[in-house]
Amino acid sequence: MAQIGSFGHEEHRWIGETVRDIASGTEGELTAVVNEEKRDHLGRATPIRLASIKRADGRELPTAATNIELVR
Repeated sequence: MAQIGSFGHEEHRWIGETVRDIASGTEGELTAVVNEEKRDHLGRATPIRLASIKRADGRELPTAATNIELVR
């Protein structure tokens, strides 16, 4: 995992590169990888990493950071 900056954003090496969301097949530019906490109904926190992919139509798709691959 890369160094974490402000707001939980990672300095990921693929930022600005074309990536694919493995689950949906969506491709686009990786714009961010963010570390967040998801809380369950009892208030217990689980850390998660979300990647944001900007598609060709300008819309952004959030997905698990482990679900992306670099498009070569």
